[in-house]
Amino acid sequence: MNFKPFLLTAGVLFSATFYSQKMNYPKAVKGNQTDTYFGTAVADPYRDLENDSEPTKKWVDEEVAYSQNYLSKIPFREQIKNQLTDMWNYEKIGAPFKEGDFTYYYKNNGLQAQSVLYRTDNKTKTTEVFLDPNKFSEKGTTSLSSLSFNKKGNLAAYAISEGGSDWNKIIIIDAITKKQIDETIVDVKFSGISWLGDDGFYYSSYDKPKEGTVLSGMTDKHKVFFHKLGTKQSADQLIFGGDKTPRRYLGAGVSEDQRYLIISAANATNGNELYIKDLKKGGDFVQINKGFDINVNLVDTEGDNLFIFTDKDAPNMRLVKTTIQNPSPETWKDVIPETENVLGISSGGGYFFATYMVDAIDKVKQFDKTGKLIREISLPGKGNVGGFGGKEKEKEMYYSFSNYITPGTTYKFNADTGKSEVYQKPKVKFNPDDYVSEQVFYTSKDGTKVPMMISYKKGIKLDGKNPTILYSYGGFNVSLQPAFSVSNAVWMENGGVYAVPNIRGGGEYGKKWYDAGTKLQKKNVFNDFIAAGEYLQNKGYTSKDFMAISGGSNGGLLVGATMTMRPDLIRVALPAVGVLDMLRYNKFTAGAGWAYDYGTAEDNKEMFEYLKSYSPLHNVKNNICYPSTMITTSDHDDRVVPSHSFKFGAELQERQSCEDRPILVRIEKNAGHGAGRSTDQVIGESADKISFTLYEMGIKKLEK
Repeated sequence: MNFKPFLLTAGVLFSATFYSQKMNYPKAVKGNQTDTYFGTAVADPYRDLENDSEPTKKWVDEEVAYSQNYLSKIPFREQIKNQLTDMWNYEKIGAPFKEGDFTYYYKNNGLQAQSVLYRTDNKTKTTEVFLDPNKFSEKGTTSLSSLSFNKKGNLAAYAISEGGSDWNKIIIIDAITKKQIDETIVDVKFSGISWLGDDGFYYSSYDKPKEGTVLSGMTDKHKVFFHKLGTKQSADQLIFGGDKTPRRYLGAGVSEDQRYLIISAANATNGNELYIKDLKKGGDFVQINKGFDINVNLVDTEGDNLFIFTDKDAPNMRLVKTTIQNPSPETWKDVIPETENVLGISSGGGYFFATYMVDAIDKVKQFDKTGKLIREISLPGKGNVGGFGGKEKEKEMYYSFSNYITPGTTYKFNADTGKSEVYQKPKVKFNPDDYVSEQVFYTSKDGTKVPMMISYKKGIKLDGKNPTILYSYGGFNVSLQPAFSVSNAVWMENGGVYAVPNIRGGGEYGKKWYDAGTKLQKKNVFNDFIAAGEYLQNKGYTSKDFMAISGGSNGGLLVGATMTMRPDLIRVALPAVGVLDMLRYNKFTAGAGWAYDYGTAEDNKEMFEYLKSYSPLHNVKNNICYPSTMITTSDHDDRVVPSHSFKFGAELQERQSCEDRPILVRIEKNAGHGAGRSTDQVIGESADKISFTLYEMGIKKLEK
């Protein structure tokens, strides 16, 4: 649930005058809907925008036209799009992985809508295209969601998403001939694909939504099925879930040795049960832990031994060992104990790799299966690493390294010797030596110290006139670690400041940091974000006339709450695919699963009043000068349904008191929550956000 911003250009001229027009916004259907919570009546006049009605479709079309008309009048919009396109146009190659007799890797030539999956025959050394998602649809809006091979590598199944929807289809092929060998599995959502030998695979889904309710119907009871090759989907065996064991989220996986089937079951985004079945010995599932108070994940197996990654009695996580004979928590013994820094675990080559997050920066240590330290791995710098995983017997593996000013580079790593070497360094038109990415610590409203990364081009003046994007997320235990983005690079290349605070609600400092941004402590998140903006202004990086705030999904809530709490702090607001109606978010699709973070309006009177006090939709007021705002959403977003953005946009358009500060609702067609968008869609949205941001800051002309 997260997104990154945008851009600026050298030699900008700032002007007090810029294009202004009478804001004759499209008119949405307005009703008299009122809901009562604990004796309090709450009006919801734009309830019709939740429905896929003809008036809503008409309003959406009018908003699309209105936004595009406004954006088309920005004189440097195409210039910015061209700059983005130019920097984006570089070859991107992913880390290779071996399956059977082939080595696979993803590659994008530069501006292809979707990356292509290639493979090289390890014997003949010939290379061919294995899957080309660009041929899945005409406009490149059907994407490859996931891919799974069986252990031999001769069978494969891959999931596709059409128009960005979370509802997927699974296509089964002979991996040698690349030909489809079974019927397509449909109506699959929030699922992995895990093979059991050559027989078939496990996957997860919900009951198919009723006609016309894909963007509104709740997805509540997940089910794990086994699909046996050569049979109809209607005959797939229900393994877990449904009415018998109702759980909102279920994931199924087969261990690498093919001995165990593992089921992770959860009702919210935090806390899960773990079940395991010994497929060789048969019998029922063994429940490892009861209830949803802790997080547990099976990382690896070794004969009868099970290695579990958990936060039980360890808010910063630990790796423990137990056995299939008695896997209950009372038997767990530390392999890699908890430390003061948050731990992440991966396995490969017969080792465990422990990634420690120190103030949002990664450090990696390698351990053997007994927990003995083998080495601390020397990294290329301060940043974020990914990878260090592979099959049990593979000694050669890969990892990536990146930060805000270093394009993602892939390294080859030998698990026995510890030697690293560059495997793939992208040729981006960007010179990291010209930039600074510094970490500062500031104080939030309640005295909490919060880290923030500030990145910019060397030599900027701290005169308060630097266009600045403040971006964060603040929820769901998501950690924002340094990562390179073309959009951000272009922004910085032309004088912009890009700042990312690691606010509460994230996972940067473990479970306590996360919980401090949930439910009745959710306002800590907004206060941390506001304090970050005040720090940047007090230190001269920027000022309220040159500050934009940005965030997507839960980060869209962050932006919506901040702009309604402190409209005086910022000049531009960019809430993307946001959770903006905090009284009804749990009524749609997967929304009920977010209650651990937010609580719900039905919980009790205190929770209702707290949610209402910051819910962006319910805190838009008359006679307030709100910042220039571009709300972005997509017509196929079935995770955070677009009605959040529709209703918030309609309220802002009706109540905005400053006519020179527009409220745009930019709606992407044939797109979803974010994943799988085509390169053209990503560049187009980034260009619009950048153009709008600079234009609303009073920039009249770009010179380069």
